[in-house]
Amino acid sequence: MTNTHPPAQTAAKPEFASDHASQASAKNRQTERVRHTLHMRRVEVVHTERITPHLIRITVAGDALSGFTSPGFDDHAKLFFPDPETGALTLPTVSSDGKIDWGESERPQARDYTPRQFDAQTNTLTLDFALHQAGPATAWAERAKQGDALGVAGPRGSFLIPTDFDWHLLVGDDTGLPAIWRRLQELPTDANALVVVEVDSPADQVPLPSAAQVRVVWAYRQEGRAAPLLDAVRAQDFPSGDFYAWVACESLAAKAIREHLVTERQANPRWVRASGYWRKGAAATHETHE
Repeated sequence: MTNTHPPAQTAAKPEFASDHASQASAKNRQTERVRHTLHMRRVEVVHTERITPHLIRITVAGDALSGFTSPGFDDHAKLFFPDPETGALTLPTVSSDGKIDWGESERPQARDYTPRQFDAQTNTLTLDFALHQAGPATAWAERAKQGDALGVAGPRGSFLIPTDFDWHLLVGDDTGLPAIWRRLQELPTDANALVVVEVDSPADQVPLPSAAQVRVVWAYRQEGRAAPLLDAVRAQDFPSGDFYAWVACESLAAKAIREHLVTERQANPRWVRASGYWRKGAAATHETHE
């Protein structure tokens, strides 16, 4: 694997030597949607770690995580946070057909997060919290300590993307890092990937290991550009061949990057998945751009 970290304005151009046949069968490139039975789980914090100035990694555990499943690298579980004043966590009941019943209880604050890693042997789930905007998730993560309660529901479903492409493009800001990490973990040794990530500064870079051949380009917000992630993508010379593009970042940025890929890079629209994991000036948003 090649994993380099040049700044966006001097990013090296990827040159991949791929063993893939450029005409892989359409059957091997079909995406798949999988539904899961919804479970509501009460877990406790067992470990917290400040990974970078703007990223906190929290591990939760509990017998309730038995049977937890998340086969899609960009799955989303809904996290329910305890009352910030009392520390009490209220969770609803879930019927056998997946319906949620809150009764007369007041609903707690909740946000969607990608499960970074699950260990079925120890029933531990690792979550990364990007501290990019003030909100209930950021507030909880910054003060979380061992023994604190958290509610975890889902994922309700997974979107499975095959790996049989000539190369893969992964674009995201720090909110997309858990999914990017997971995708790189599942790519085979003969896969090629170009990864473009926006973070605040060089201090916010994180390792992105993979068995595949990977080139990582970092773009920095502190440089003051209006669209650092889009600029970094535009600066790249793409490898030849068919590719799948996955994009997750601020919603308007994700939309602009998708448009660039489809209109200027002639990306196959069916092979571009762009999502707004958050939106400036809005709370609890998750938008898909088709």
